[in-house]
Amino acid sequence: MTLLPAATGLDEVLGFLHERPLVVLTGAGLSTDSGIPDYRGPGSVPRSPMTYQQFVSGPDARQRYWARVHVGFGRFTAAAPNEGHRALARLDPELLITQNVDGLHEAAGSRRLVALHGRISDVICLSCRSTSSRRALEERLTAANPGWAEAHADLALRPDGDVDLHATSGFVVPGCEQCGGVLKPDVVFFGENVPAERVGRCYDAVDALGAAGALVAVGSSLTVMSGLRFVKRAAKAGTPVVIANRGATRGDDLATYRLEVGCSEFLGALAG
Repeated sequence: MTLLPAATGLDEVLGFLHERPLVVLTGAGLSTDSGIPDYRGPGSVPRSPMTYQQFVSGPDARQRYWARVHVGFGRFTAAAPNEGHRALARLDPELLITQNVDGLHEAAGSRRLVALHGRISDVICLSCRSTSSRRALEERLTAANPGWAEAHADLALRPDGDVDLHATSGFVVPGCEQCGGVLKPDVVFFGENVPAERVGRCYDAVDALGAAGALVAVGSSLTVMSGLRFVKRAAKAGTPVVIANRGATRGDDLATYRLEVGCSEFLGALAG
């Protein structure tokens, strides 16, 4: 691996990537410039998000989950794409793989995209598997819990789009309008598996790169295997890997180049 500080390494990396077919993998660090905090970047506060097993464990856990995300939803969805998102839309790589659920890549205009962990804008019923709009559910939550979001508006937004709120016992959680079942955001929680078809599409794109292409990972610590697996796949096949992130990543020893740089700065320069 070649570790390059931004001041001396950006031009070298841009020259290396010039005219190569690219697959780009993005993580939470890309959305911090849009006001959405990340899990592990500089200045972040370590925390453990709710797992799937906790969510399905009973009504108390689900009440706690929905009470918290209901407060944060308006601020989370008010975020707008930043220069990094817009640069990737201009760059239009062979495939854009994002671990983010905020929908900002789509809002910026990216279309050749796999949202690895789903999108926060959708809701699924765990009984009948029907899907519906998160905004529609938020309207129902507001009607069932008038004034709740406003009463806790001073709490800081966290990476999941929720807030740190402990007194949630009075919060009312409506069920599925079709069958009355349990509603869950249509995103991959910790403890769930990414759908196989999404992983397969990403593997196919990485495999097609060969030595003439490159996998570029931006704004991800690669701590979880859902993203790291693609870095491992590329490196094993001899495909160059470029990692641009502030802070160490779990894939650093697999990288051809490792650049310590902000996401928007790097992607803006890469897209030109």
